[in-house]
Amino acid sequence: MKIAVIDPSLYTWPYDAALAAALCRAGHDVRIFGKAVASSDPRFGDAMLEPLFYRSMADVAKGRTPRTAFLVRKGFSHVTSMVRLVKALRRWQPAIIHIHWLLFPLVDRCFLRTLRRIAPLVLTVHDTNPFNANPAIRVQALGAVSIMRSFDQLIVHTSQGIDRLTAHGIAAARITRIAHGLLHAPAAAPPPPARRPDGRLAFLLFGLVKPYKGVDLLIRAVAQLDPDVRRRAVFEVAGRPEMDVAPLLALARDLAVDEAIRFDFRFVPDDELAAKMRESAVLLFPYREIEASGVLLSALAWHRPVIATRIGLFAEIIEDGRSGLLVPPEAPSALADAIRRLIEESTLLPALAEGVRDLAHSIPDWDAIARETLAVYAAAGTSATRIR
Repeated sequence: MKIAVIDPSLYTWPYDAALAAALCRAGHDVRIFGKAVASSDPRFGDAMLEPLFYRSMADVAKGRTPRTAFLVRKGFSHVTSMVRLVKALRRWQPAIIHIHWLLFPLVDRCFLRTLRRIAPLVLTVHDTNPFNANPAIRVQALGAVSIMRSFDQLIVHTSQGIDRLTAHGIAAARITRIAHGLLHAPAAAPPPPARRPDGRLAFLLFGLVKPYKGVDLLIRAVAQLDPDVRRRAVFEVAGRPEMDVAPLLALARDLAVDEAIRFDFRFVPDDELAAKMRESAVLLFPYREIEASGVLLSALAWHRPVIATRIGLFAEIIEDGRSGLLVPPEAPSALADAIRRLIEESTLLPALAEGVRDLAHSIPDWDAIARETLAVYAAAGTSATRIR
């Protein structure tokens, strides 16, 4: 069976690639249609990638172009990219079209009817609260929920996702929960270090820096730690910023914790990420909003305990006190208490590390996830859903 996977900006490339590889092992022909990428980038060396999107953006430097201007230009490029996609799929004639992200719903809606004439449509809803309530520009949020009704079948990763979509009037029979697999798993995950060589415990907040990730909450939590406790830990925030980070740096200075937290605001290559994972004892997720989290599945693959907000996938798979510590949303004091416990209670980290290993081993592998996904494709193929 020919399967077209659509992820325009390759937002979830590790997920796309892992699922596609498993589908290929099951005997299917899979192509991932996404943005054009540099041939030197080792993340995108897979032959399954068809770089159809945003070719006109290749000469636009995101970091040197005003954000609004960049996004407007990307919007226009998205239209031409969708036209290119339709032509490519008409030639290739896939049996299923599996979309992962709808970046401009008002534009995408115009193409769905045409795409559905080619093959049934499946959507994985990675964020049932579109863009985690933080679209890059407001127009992206317009129609982001209603467009989901245009798909034959939808995939979510959490019970929360099912509840949210049914609350929007989408029939439960058209929604399937499929687990999110582990990402970036090393050949043999080393145990988390009890301490760094300098005796401090390392905490890491990793991933794209966006408002919903709660970096400001971490800064406030660190400020609430007693100085003696704070000196026994090292905190790092690492990842490419998708927001203005000047207020975060100013907040750290105002609270006198700018020297306690290392900010590494840039894209972190896979080899450096592996080094950060090896050096980190605990990963931090003080998120305000989330459905599923690829960064969490990376942490679990490395058998790293987490401190996370009690929301979304965190709440559904992390057992508080067993594989991590859960805190309420928007609660820097509770986050500070959880950090303090790990610094001061010498037996807690080893216990959580054991629990997180058990949790990691309980996550379905990608071959099992592919089998469940194929069942969704079969349901989409027999669906009587009509474009609304």
